[in-house]
Amino acid sequence: MLKTFRIGGIHPKEQKVSAANAIQPISIPNEVVIPLGQHIGAPCQPVVRKGDTVKVGTLIGKTVGFVSANIHSSVSGTVLKLDEAIDVSGYKRDAVFIKVEGDEWEESVDRSPLLKKECTLSSKEILDKIAAAGIVGMGGATFPTHIKLTPPPGSKPEMLIINGAECEPWLTSDHRLMMERTEEIVVGITIVMKALGVNKAIIGIENNKKDAIEKLEKCVKAYPGISVETLKVQYPQGGEKQLIAALTGRQVPSGVLPIATGVVVQNVATLLAVYEAVQKNKPLIERVVTVTGKDVKHPCNILSRVGIPISHLIDAAGGIPETTGKIVSGGPMMGKALASIDVPVTKGTSGILLIPTLEAKRKAMKNCIRCAECLNVCPMGLNPTLLMNLTEFEVWDDAEKNGIIDCIECGACSYICPADRPLLDYIRLGKGKVNKIIRGRKTNA
Repeated sequence: MLKTFRIGGIHPKEQKVSAANAIQPISIPNEVVIPLGQHIGAPCQPVVRKGDTVKVGTLIGKTVGFVSANIHSSVSGTVLKLDEAIDVSGYKRDAVFIKVEGDEWEESVDRSPLLKKECTLSSKEILDKIAAAGIVGMGGATFPTHIKLTPPPGSKPEMLIINGAECEPWLTSDHRLMMERTEEIVVGITIVMKALGVNKAIIGIENNKKDAIEKLEKCVKAYPGISVETLKVQYPQGGEKQLIAALTGRQVPSGVLPIATGVVVQNVATLLAVYEAVQKNKPLIERVVTVTGKDVKHPCNILSRVGIPISHLIDAAGGIPETTGKIVSGGPMMGKALASIDVPVTKGTSGILLIPTLEAKRKAMKNCIRCAECLNVCPMGLNPTLLMNLTEFEVWDDAEKNGIIDCIECGACSYICPADRPLLDYIRLGKGKVNKIIRGRKTNA
């Protein structure tokens, strides 16, 4: 029997139309815009000025807070200006604008294709390299990796879980990485195991990626302590708490970090970035992005530099179909609709989905029919209808008591609702408000 989490979940139509398409490079435009905040936490402080010359891999933004991640130039050229730019959420953020001139890399970066297996660094040296390279969680959360690999006092990691589920419909970037960068990912796993001081790692992959499962199973035979587990195709299998439950049976209690169960979770793309940072001195300046959609001419998986406009990737996939009604950064379940396609690719950009108008149009909200489907599919065991109502009427104490901050914003409730109620929209709004109240309470304590 295939493993999965115990509570809730749905199975949207998969639509992995780009799964067989190999990762392809993309040309670099004449100008890139690199945001100084591509991670959860404090934005970076710029360390370059207008007129400065940079290379690929040059540090351009340095961390100024505990939870933060360095930013590096993804191109070589001249800094045009430091200014604000619109991000994927539609907000103005500080960014570095760079005119592209050639493709000269920092000499410290090892660009050879040779696999470097052995890592002689200590745990601290590994973490220092990861921090210097600006590695963040590339599955969507963008939490600084060096912080996540430094458990709080009193917490001891017992195992590493690798997220290869890629449960979002349409997205295939992680699938292609597992197929094309297999052993580099596995070496990245061994590096993180060493940093954490654990001797066990489990790679969880959904059953719709049989070729990746087979390839990784063959590869890990040469690496003690690493195993591959096949998971049921069930959304949101890639959620951190759901993946831990599926592979270990352990439940992450409300209000605590997953490390409380003795587990650290990392995405496969993050582990490749760790390998490149530690073994090749390469900062996080590029990532694989799936560009796809029902009417997209050439669905593809593109290796894109950070800072390249999303419009450039869409052009590489054949342009915007006339039928397009909405363009989403990410997948259809947890992605964000874009106000502009001129926003840049960032460390957290996993996919670009072009949705036809007929499917993108939101249906009119109807009265709740008390079917309880939203309760049945919630992977956190919450009552989405209640939380929406509490948010609508601003009953924040009850919203907190009923676990609104435990919502992982997977969207399963909105997807299943026969009354087309925007459950997640309200819950996300209420969650933000309750979190603000909690932070204020801690500050004034």
